[in-house]
Amino acid sequence: MRGAPWRTTGRPRRPERSPGPPPPPAVPPGPGRPPPRSAPVLLLAAALHGWALGSLGWGNTYYAAAVKSMGRDGTNFLFGSLDPAGVLTVDKPPAALWPQVVSTKVFGFHGWALLLPQVLEGVAAVLLMHRTVRRWAGEAAGLLAALVLTLTPVTVAINRDNNPDTLLVLLLVAAAYALTRALEAARAPDGRRATGWLCLCGALLGTGFLTKMLAAWMVVPAFAAAWLVGAGGRWAARLGRLLAAGAVLAVASLWWVVTVAAWPGDRPYIGGSTDGTAWDLVLGYNGLGRLTGASGGGAQSGGFGGEAGPGRLFNDQVAGQISWLLPVCAVALAVAAHRAVRWRRGPADGSTPPAAGWVLWGVWLVVAAAVFSTQRGVFHPYYTTQLAPAVAALSAGLAVTLARAHRRGSRRAPAVALATVVVTVGWAAAVIRRAPHWNGWLVWPVLAAGAVAAGLLLAVRRHRRAGTAGPAAAVAAVAAVLLAPAVWTVTVPGTEQAMPGFNPVAGPAAGPPGEDATARLTPVQAKILRYVSARAGGERVTLAVERGASAAAPYLLGGGERVVAMGGFLGEDDAPSVAQLARWSAGGDLRYVLGPDRGAVGGPAFVRRTEWVAGHCARVPPSAYGAPPRPPSAPPSLGWLDDVVLYDCAPR
Repeated sequence: MRGAPWRTTGRPRRPERSPGPPPPPAVPPGPGRPPPRSAPVLLLAAALHGWALGSLGWGNTYYAAAVKSMGRDGTNFLFGSLDPAGVLTVDKPPAALWPQVVSTKVFGFHGWALLLPQVLEGVAAVLLMHRTVRRWAGEAAGLLAALVLTLTPVTVAINRDNNPDTLLVLLLVAAAYALTRALEAARAPDGRRATGWLCLCGALLGTGFLTKMLAAWMVVPAFAAAWLVGAGGRWAARLGRLLAAGAVLAVASLWWVVTVAAWPGDRPYIGGSTDGTAWDLVLGYNGLGRLTGASGGGAQSGGFGGEAGPGRLFNDQVAGQISWLLPVCAVALAVAAHRAVRWRRGPADGSTPPAAGWVLWGVWLVVAAAVFSTQRGVFHPYYTTQLAPAVAALSAGLAVTLARAHRRGSRRAPAVALATVVVTVGWAAAVIRRAPHWNGWLVWPVLAAGAVAAGLLLAVRRHRRAGTAGPAAAVAAVAAVLLAPAVWTVTVPGTEQAMPGFNPVAGPAAGPPGEDATARLTPVQAKILRYVSARAGGERVTLAVERGASAAAPYLLGGGERVVAMGGFLGEDDAPSVAQLARWSAGGDLRYVLGPDRGAVGGPAFVRRTEWVAGHCARVPPSAYGAPPRPPSAPPSLGWLDDVVLYDCAPR
């Protein structure tokens, strides 16, 4: 029966007391299936993600500049070039930027056009979340999971930005939907469609790799385990289909990496790598370097997400983004483990959704949470949006499991629900009290809602036949645990610190602020750009800006058609190299360089470029472009946007 839950088999067990009527299957078969009721949740998600979209500037100006450059030609589009000249790429694969390029080609290069695909992707993820969980645990669970995903603060914050994580979450949820359909098809009489759905799952996970590389592969163990647990049939057949899907996953993940390696002509240097190759980016900056903090993975990033360790997801920077329902998830995993023991003794009862779903969402949450907690490389709180689908599904699965168990006469279900509400509400109050200056009043409504829910659950536990008390207690419990994250979420569109940038967050500001999402040219920068543009000839690069993307973004977004951000995101990449600068200068392909004076602090590649420019190019006096002169006693510049020197590198 399509959509019906799959069950394990074994010897029969003694039925519980007062079993009551069995619940309906997760998805009723045939034309009598009720229509989905997700429209209100989708409208809420669209409002939260898209509110005042035109006021958000360029989002992350690093990616915004790349989108502008990628729209110039096919090579830039394919590789994700940061600059119009195709010198180097962003430090991620380009899949997340492709929809943004298309949007700006349709609507023009505006900030809202950059962010519109993110809004649509976020709403699509909510829709697929509902459809996936609905097929696993029923309509009520699907609606609740969609609502939880919608009201996850960090998810709304990142979906109003143009970082890759929004598309990554959409692809992972879509892959979960394909896996769920594959599991259903595997239990059908012929099972022929299971392989197609499973291979589609692999293709979606592979596209996730093209969005954020190994971050997408963190969930692969969860998908493989869920298939092996839930597919049924002979083990050889299960493994064969899994290997076929794995082959699709490998092809979908690595075709871009292979294309970069085999490209016959000139191509951009791969940003974030140590040698300009995509393989190094996979294994280094976006791979093991993220875990160890070594070789391209960045230094420990306590300023963004706190120190690595078991408590990272609960610290001041991250807790308000994702941790609200982690106590619920812990109870859900405990209940699932308890049910697994009971399944070994006999068939699963109708109060429990299929086992494969628990494996999928549970392993997803545990593996991703473990990686985020322990990684010592670059870590931003918004990475935890990847946990949100698992949190939503497990929370919804626990709610319907307890509700069904109560209807079947279980005496334990109300007690478990009561304990879950008490712990979750207590944790919410603790998180709120960490920043009493920011909506500190919320602690009292949260505690009051928790008290009401606890009272109703106590009444249900004492009087199992309490009429409408059961549904009322369920609604009160859901409201109590969702109240705090809901308030944090709905305040995201109007909160200054949640503005797009490289570190969008919800709630009170914690850690370093993000960059200016407008990337406006300062008066001096505007004078520099006018000066170099007026003297531009046929050079490939009119202005090369040192110190990376943040320094170059105003020029790239402010009209510079032949501007290069030397060194990539942080200015540490060896692109352009000193040899390339020398060739450009000798061949008339480079005119001006803007950067700090000799002696500035930076990485080896930065120092080599700075020394070469200072030794081979002529200083342009500030008076030439209308800027006040730099004081003679000023120390060497450390960096970003001020105290810079404009050099003329035309052949002498």
